[in-house]
Amino acid sequence: MNKRNFILRAGAAAAIACAMGTGSIASAQSWPNKPVRIVVPFAAGGPADIVAREVAQKLTNQLGQSFVVENAGGGHGIPAMNTVSRGPADGHVLLMAASGNVTIQPITMKASADALATLEPVGQVATSPHVLVVTSKLPVKSVKELVDYAKANPGKVNFGSAGTGGLAHLGMELFKYQGKVDVVHVPYKGTSQVMVDISSGQVQALFSSMPSLKPLVDKGSIRVIGLTAPSDGADTAGVPLISATVPGVEYTTWYAFFAPKGTPAAVANRLNEEMKKVAADPVLRKKLSDQGVDLQASSAAELQALMKRDTDKWAKLIKEAKIEIE
Repeated sequence: MNKRNFILRAGAAAAIACAMGTGSIASAQSWPNKPVRIVVPFAAGGPADIVAREVAQKLTNQLGQSFVVENAGGGHGIPAMNTVSRGPADGHVLLMAASGNVTIQPITMKASADALATLEPVGQVATSPHVLVVTSKLPVKSVKELVDYAKANPGKVNFGSAGTGGLAHLGMELFKYQGKVDVVHVPYKGTSQVMVDISSGQVQALFSSMPSLKPLVDKGSIRVIGLTAPSDGADTAGVPLISATVPGVEYTTWYAFFAPKGTPAAVANRLNEEMKKVAADPVLRKKLSDQGVDLQASSAAELQALMKRDTDKWAKLIKEAKIEIE
C-alpha cells in the first residue's frame, strides 16, 4: 500500500469512528424518544416490582417519557431476560433484575448463563438487606429461638421463597449451613402466594426484602426477627443482625438495570446520570429507606465488580454446602 492510499484509508477510518461517536452522543441526547419498558422478572407485588414502580415514576417525571413496568415472573427470570435481549438495543427496553437472577442462577443453570450473556450491565438501582421473618403462629421471637426450635423439630420448619435458585432460597441455604439446622425449602412462583401461606402458618419462615413484607408485619401476621446486613430504616432500625447469632449469614439483595447487547455506552451513561438524580431525591429516599431499601446508582463497571464479588460468594456456598439446584 502506498503512502497516499494509507493516508486516505486512515482518514476514512477516523471519519467513520468520529461519525459513530457523534451518533452515539446524539442517540444519548435524544433518549428517550418513546416509552421505555422496564421488564421485571417477578410477579407484581414483590420487592423488585415495588422498587421498579417507584423508580419508573421518578424517571417518567424527570425525562418526560413514560417508563412502564412489565412483570414477567416465572421461568427463573429467563423469559424476562430473553424478552429484553430481543428488544432494540437503544435504551428503550431495560431489565431490572434482582441480584439472584444475575449472580446465583447463572452458576446453576446454563439457560440463565446464556440469557445473561445477551445483556449489558447498565448500573445499580437499589440495595437492601433481607429480613428474616416468621409466622406469628410460630412460638419464636428471635433468631436464637428459631435456631433452637429448628433443632428441636428437625425437618418441620418450612422456609418459603419466590423460587428455586433465587436469593431467598440461597439465604435459607446459608442459614441452614451456618446454623447447622435441618429446615426445608418450599419454592413458590413469585412472592405473592408465599405471603398468603406464611400469614396462615402454612410456611413458617422467609427471607425477603421489607417492602413486600410490611403490610403483614403491620397486621401482626408475621414477625421480623433478624437482618442480613445493617439498616437504619424506620421499619428495620433496632432489628438485630442474624450474624450475631449465626455467624456468616451476611448478604444484601440489590436491583440493577441491564440492556440488550449493543446498547450504546452513551445511552447507559445518560441513564446512570438520571439514576443519580433519582437516588438523590430526598422524598423517595426516605420513603424507601424507611422500608430498608437504599437507592444506589452506579456505573456499569461498578455493577460488574459487584456481580463478580457476589457470584464468587454464592458459588463457594453452593460448592461447600453441596447444594443441588434443579
